[in-house]
Amino acid sequence: MINFQKKIKLSPQGLLTLLAVSGCLIAAAPTLTLAGSNSGLTIFSGVERKDILDYYLQFGGAPYQRDRYKLYISPKQLTQGASKFFISYPANFDGQFKTDQIEVRVKDRVIPLKNPVIWDKESRFLEIDLAEPIDPKTKVEIVFSNVTNPNFGTYYFVADAMASGDIPVRMYIGTWIISINR
Repeated sequence: MINFQKKIKLSPQGLLTLLAVSGCLIAAAPTLTLAGSNSGLTIFSGVERKDILDYYLQFGGAPYQRDRYKLYISPKQLTQGASKFFISYPANFDGQFKTDQIEVRVKDRVIPLKNPVIWDKESRFLEIDLAEPIDPKTKVEIVFSNVTNPNFGTYYFVADAMASGDIPVRMYIGTWIISINR
C-alpha cells in the first residue's frame, strides 16, 4: 500500500525555483500554441488594434510551401455589408494565389461569385465580386486555398469592401497582419 500522507518540504530557494519554472511554463504556453498559425498578439504594428483582423494559416505558414489562408472579418467590422471585397498586399509579397480556389463563406455556406476573382499583380490586389450581397453585421471568412507562401516575414493584407446598400461606397474594413515563419 502506498502512503500518500508524507509531506514534501521545500526550502525557500526550492519554492522560489518551483514558482519561477511554473510561471515560465504558463507564460510560454500561449506562445507555443499560437506561433505561426494566427494573428496572436501584435504590438507596434502601425495599425490600430480595432482594425487588426484575425486569420489562420491552416498548414503553419512555412516559407515557399502550400498553405490555406482563412481570413476572418468580424460582424462589427462589416457595418455596411458587402457586395465585393478588395484585398491588397505589399510589394514584397512574392507568394502565389490560385484565384479559382478563393471562396467567401458565411456560416459555413460558400457565397457564389458573380465573376471570377481578379488578381491584378501590377497593382497588388485581388477583387472578389459576390453574386449575392452579404448583410451588415455578418461574420465572413475568406478562404484562399493552395497559396504558395512567400519568403519569411510579415505582410499586411488590407481589406476593403463595396457596401451592399443602394449607394455603392468602398470602405476600409481592416488589416490582416500575416506572419510567415522560418
